[in-house]
Amino acid sequence: MNSRRLEGKRAFVTGAANGIGRAIAEGFAREGAAVCIADIDVEAADAVAQAIVALGGKALAVTCDVSDRTSAHAAVKRAATEFGGLNVLVCNAAVLSPKTRLHEMTEDNWETCLAVNLTGAFLISKYGIPFLQAAGGGSIIMVGSQMARVANPLQAAYCTTKAAMVHLAKGIALEYAADNIRANALSPGGTATSRMERQFGSFEKAQEVWGRQHPLGRLGTPEEIANGAIFLASDESAFMTGADLLIDGGYAAR
Repeated sequence: MNSRRLEGKRAFVTGAANGIGRAIAEGFAREGAAVCIADIDVEAADAVAQAIVALGGKALAVTCDVSDRTSAHAAVKRAATEFGGLNVLVCNAAVLSPKTRLHEMTEDNWETCLAVNLTGAFLISKYGIPFLQAAGGGSIIMVGSQMARVANPLQAAYCTTKAAMVHLAKGIALEYAADNIRANALSPGGTATSRMERQFGSFEKAQEVWGRQHPLGRLGTPEEIANGAIFLASDESAFMTGADLLIDGGYAAR
């Protein structure tokens, strides 16, 4: 671990057992942060934490269902207790809504998407902000999507939650600027994660079908998205709040 842009910072990352969340957690650790790997899959989270520790980093795995207020509160409190406070919150946990037209979508599918993606971000922010205040400030990162700016057919619920997360970041930015708390969204384009592989059947198919719809002609990598999160968590973005950092290969510019 050579570069230390996040030296001394303590971060809480949801959905950190896989994909973009894992890349963010690993990137934070390389930059010197202590990282809480918060995920509903605690075994996978523990494996990520152990890998970080094996490389000389500091990490803690916690079970966290972001849609459940008791679970979310307990996870944030445990991380803050273990690390002696928190400086960074990353609201990354998310589910995809089934692809269907709105009038055919079940109420359960709609409510699950909102509960995990949006209410989860609210709960982690609600319970984490007091610890950021106590630390003298910090950074909150809402992992959105290019679909916060451009809708996609048959994904109204998912697009709605991501757009709402961008505005949640704006609201937090205005409400807590006086506390030296910055809040920004980070919006990835199509990214080559295991979820993408499952969705399309293979990375090759995902690249062929989805990657080519991005002007740069390919899917992004989790590490490319994590680089944006490192920037937003670091003092390099000290004059940035209420923004949406779009890393989408040009998709939303079409």
